[in-house]
Amino acid sequence: MALARAALAPVDAAELERNGLDAAQVRERQDAELGNAVAQGSSRSMWAIVRANVFTLFNAVLGSALALVLLVGDPRDALFGFIVLANAAIGVVQEYRAKRTLDRLAVLHAPRALVRRGGAERAVAVAEVLFDDVLLLRTGDQIPADAVVFSAESLEVDESLLTGESDPVIKGAGDTALSGSAVVAGHGAARVHGVGAESYASALTAEARRFSLVNSEIRNSINRIILYIAWALVPIILLVVNGQMNANGGWAQSLASGRWRTAVISAVASIVAMIPEGLVLLTSISFGMAAVKLARRQVLVQELPAVEGLARVDMVCLDKTGTLTEGRMELAGTTVLAPVPGWESVLAWCAAHPNANATAAALAGEFAVPPGAEPGAVVPFSSARKFSAVTFGAGTPEACGTWVFGAPDVVLAESGGLPAAEEALAASHEAAGRGLRAVVLAHRPASDVNAGEPAGGDFALAGLAPVALLVFRERVRPDAAATLAYFREQGVGLKIISGDNPRTVAAVARSVGLVFDGDGYDARELPADPDAMAAVLERESVLGRVSPEQKKAIVLALQAGGHVVAMTGDGVNDALALKHADIGIAMGSGAAATKAVSRLVLLDGKFSHLPNVVAEGRRVIANVERVANLFLSKTAYAILVSITIGILLWRYPFLPRQLSIVSSMTIGIPAFFLALLPNARRYQPGFLRRALMFSVPAGTIVAACIMAVYAFARAFPDPALAPAQAAASAQTATTMTVLLVALWVLGALARPFDFWRSLLVAALVAGLVLIMALPFARNFFALEIPSGPLLAVTIGVTAGGCLAVELLYRFLKKRGAVSERE
Repeated sequence: MALARAALAPVDAAELERNGLDAAQVRERQDAELGNAVAQGSSRSMWAIVRANVFTLFNAVLGSALALVLLVGDPRDALFGFIVLANAAIGVVQEYRAKRTLDRLAVLHAPRALVRRGGAERAVAVAEVLFDDVLLLRTGDQIPADAVVFSAESLEVDESLLTGESDPVIKGAGDTALSGSAVVAGHGAARVHGVGAESYASALTAEARRFSLVNSEIRNSINRIILYIAWALVPIILLVVNGQMNANGGWAQSLASGRWRTAVISAVASIVAMIPEGLVLLTSISFGMAAVKLARRQVLVQELPAVEGLARVDMVCLDKTGTLTEGRMELAGTTVLAPVPGWESVLAWCAAHPNANATAAALAGEFAVPPGAEPGAVVPFSSARKFSAVTFGAGTPEACGTWVFGAPDVVLAESGGLPAAEEALAASHEAAGRGLRAVVLAHRPASDVNAGEPAGGDFALAGLAPVALLVFRERVRPDAAATLAYFREQGVGLKIISGDNPRTVAAVARSVGLVFDGDGYDARELPADPDAMAAVLERESVLGRVSPEQKKAIVLALQAGGHVVAMTGDGVNDALALKHADIGIAMGSGAAATKAVSRLVLLDGKFSHLPNVVAEGRRVIANVERVANLFLSKTAYAILVSITIGILLWRYPFLPRQLSIVSSMTIGIPAFFLALLPNARRYQPGFLRRALMFSVPAGTIVAACIMAVYAFARAFPDPALAPAQAAASAQTATTMTVLLVALWVLGALARPFDFWRSLLVAALVAGLVLIMALPFARNFFALEIPSGPLLAVTIGVTAGGCLAVELLYRFLKKRGAVSERE
């Protein structure tokens, strides 16, 4: 890229800063590939998806086992290979579908940058920003490429996403504006000098929209289980191989006679049974399908486990403006307190300013044209200071002096008890109680300008006299009340936090059905100590005059109190809190910087989507827990049987193809359907504990049943059968036992039965009957229906096993260790 820059034709700096790149310069930089595009897409690459689903530890073990079977055994015993391939294929297809959906959404809703080209302003995609482009920076913009500022008007940049420092940094001519930072006040222009991989933006933007499988309670628990199993596999495999070689006459005889092949097949069967190969796959599919489903409802899931995370949330912090309300202001009334010539022109100037906030912009068309003269100095509005200021010199025909436009209790804090100020504060207080926003326009004569002229962001409020009080109203979102009612019904705590007057926030909160005492809490009185702050938050639900830093502190204090916190917002002032919340939720109309740090984006801005997200999270958690119980029960009984057989030096009681029936009919097929079915059960912490409390005892019951039937078959073989037939009959008896008891486990976990669950279990039972009834199927799976005493023992042990599973399920359900779907 350095060589490409060096080959560019020289440019006139003054001309470039005045008019930006011309058409020829744009083409030259595009041809030289000096754009802001980066190699990585908005989600995982196809190769990354294939690698994640194919090249896994368990696939390596199963692949090695498959190769051994194909080399030394019967190809029919390689049936589990199709299951491995099917699992990998399903995972790749599902993740690719999710990738395509999320990529399309990410491109459609990607942030755009404002540049000056050919003397005109143009909005271009972030990837189309070029080296030497002139960026026009406005409040709320996220800077897309590294640039050098050449003009600034009270420009303040939040670099917390890069440095962790929350205080805005004032930028002037010659300063560097790093990509990934956000403009929080003022405006300016900058010349791009670092694009693509050379800037911070490439990594930040890609990370913000990545199809990622990040940490969550479910994935952490499953990864821990897999780690334990992986460590246990090595000694258990050695034990099983030694046992099988000894069961076939010892190492020397097995190697000499070729019976080692039978030992290898038996060892493969035990290894295949111990591996929960589909558990991670189905977890990923559940997350991916939830993300795709929500995407169709205009909810962009930027990190997949956010779906699970919102279901675990027990505290939601809501910004008022743009979340509970539509974010659009309209003028409701004007009270002139002490008219000063030119005050209407000043309001018109505020409305026409390119950096006008929502309140000032609502004045457009309401007042006369702005003053013709340029202001001497400007302090732009910011959430931290709660006002903006502008100074017109003494030579201005009208509107000379300093004008301040902002919150009355802030602007008039040093008014010295002027009657007009007291009147303005009283009217402001009364308007706030009605849910309205009051803003005052105050003036200081030109003779007093030097005492507090705005410069460098510092400004003195002394000597200001109120001129006019303007009252604005916000429109409450029609879906806000129903959504908050849903969260209250679900036992989720609610905190309304806003930078507005506490009485205004309280009035809006009551209008959406929130019940609380008082008129809201003024966050300027909020203690800095986290413990003291947590005590205030326990009793206060509505807070006004909250600064951006306090929003973050509130989130951290609630988290320190053990809450899982979600934060909703749309403005740059919400970005810090959204970044630190467990689940950050940005409105689609919000600032680019806000959306970049959020886990979820409500693309159409409809607050009513949140219950759908909670429902999807609950479905994922509850169904994955169900599926985990199935897989871990199989792993538990497979490990116990392998250890017992290895110690006793018995031949393994199954062929790999017979275990393929067990895996597919009692786990693989039902798990896939159960993971995708509706489930509205509320989240309960302790996923891993509950899964092990059921699966380990259930697996122990199944293992005991297998060993009881197999021990009887070995001790009392049918004298009418040849040894090979007797061995086949014993294997069939153990296969029937594990199938029927495992089906009972499935039936317990699938409760309560509805039409689809009943149909699923009935179909599986019918499939097993067909396998046992059809001669071709019996021959393929090497099944020999037992008879006489062995059949009676098999039926009795199976019935006892099913009864034991039922008693275990009822006992754990009573203790709350397992839960049925609501």
